[in-house]
Amino acid sequence: MFPQAIDMQRVLPELIWCGFGVLVMLLQPFVRSRQFFTFVALIGSLAGTIAAFTALAHGGPGFYGLVQSDAFSFFFRLLVGTVSFLVILAAGPYLDREQLPIAEFYALLFFATAGMGVLASAQELLTGFIGLEMSSISSYVLAGYRRDSLKSSESAMKYFLLGSFATAFFLYGIALVYGATGTTQLGKMAEADVAASGTLLKLGLAMILIGLGFKVAAAPFQVWTPDVYEGAPTPVTALFSAGPKAAAFALLLRIFATVPAATQYWFWAFWVLAALTMFAGNLGALVQTNMKRLLAYSSIAHAGYILVAFAAVTSMAQGGSAEAAPAYAAVLFYLLSYALVKLGAFTIVSQLGGFGEKNLSLDDYAGLSQRQPFVAAMLSIYLLSLLGLPVTAGFFGKFYIFKAAVNSHLISLAVLMAVNSVIGAYYYLRVIVVMYMREPSAEAAAVGPVPFPIGVNAVLLITFVGTILFGLYPNPVIN
Repeated sequence: MFPQAIDMQRVLPELIWCGFGVLVMLLQPFVRSRQFFTFVALIGSLAGTIAAFTALAHGGPGFYGLVQSDAFSFFFRLLVGTVSFLVILAAGPYLDREQLPIAEFYALLFFATAGMGVLASAQELLTGFIGLEMSSISSYVLAGYRRDSLKSSESAMKYFLLGSFATAFFLYGIALVYGATGTTQLGKMAEADVAASGTLLKLGLAMILIGLGFKVAAAPFQVWTPDVYEGAPTPVTALFSAGPKAAAFALLLRIFATVPAATQYWFWAFWVLAALTMFAGNLGALVQTNMKRLLAYSSIAHAGYILVAFAAVTSMAQGGSAEAAPAYAAVLFYLLSYALVKLGAFTIVSQLGGFGEKNLSLDDYAGLSQRQPFVAAMLSIYLLSLLGLPVTAGFFGKFYIFKAAVNSHLISLAVLMAVNSVIGAYYYLRVIVVMYMREPSAEAAAVGPVPFPIGVNAVLLITFVGTILFGLYPNPVIN
């Protein structure tokens, strides 16, 4: 029995991304031009992202309620599609420089993006599991894509082993929830007898939270993040920091908004996770001298800020969805602004790293403002947005989450968030001080400016414009 046309339209972005992934693999033995594959990959990424509009126009439940095409999934399809497009633009020069196979990279990127799309639109737990595995398996291979690098192989192995444990928790949680409610469809769980389910449902939801907590790098499940971010190819690190994290938060939000039991049981879990994650990320970043590790710990801290909004949603949801809507909007806006900034920052780190990614130390950034003032200015904007400086998207991202926490009377959590923002200021400003107030080493001065190809400059331009635009006009996105 063939699926109906309307069902196919509701998953059209994922079908296009998977189709282009297969296409570049089939063409790889016959075409030698690397630019050709980059062009095909850009077309495929763009086509899948545009197809999100078709999926929205034919919105509704698809495949008997397994997926849901709505404004929520539309937002995340646009987000992960844009992330994949920008990663392809930035990855081309990197893959050429490191002499890595190009077609396989784009195929894996497409499959990972399709998995993220499934994860964001899943309306049923096993469908979410399939999306999670599509994204994860591709990510494990991408993390170890520099096969000649021991660090890259180590990062892939750590990511695979710890990710497998997280997947086991997630799957066992699904089994327990099914045992408690008799269904894996999120919509039908609202009708289940929560009181009769009791401990079994609580345990199942806790295990699902652990599995997704690993994906979003929430403490104490964040230990893989610095090593994987450091060892993976830098364009892959940019993807990890923006795409899979957003998709996992999407599924977490969908479960949270649809299943009343999740809203009831997860409040203190989110409160504790938010506090632990903020401190683990910011305190860990204070002592880093490697840029990729510093940005990795920064990613952990920002996951903590997003979890503050989740805790706020918990108490607001008890008063009805209308009260919780601003907190949901805060999460989505933060994920958008955060993705833009991280993509821009990691793209700069990728280019400045040089062959073999040898120039990743903070000392390598000394005097960057003298050697490449434009690059130093762009990196400063991204870091200030992560810090939450006004006129950048990061400021309004933090402001809306802080406002949601205060409105839901989580004053202590709001104070902890403010304290962590002050801690974060130290290591973000330290990088800017190194770039502008320290003299470059003799070796760096002798080498000269690092070239930035057109594709990389396009990524920087798009992310910079987005960071400033959403910082000046956040209301259209929030509404």
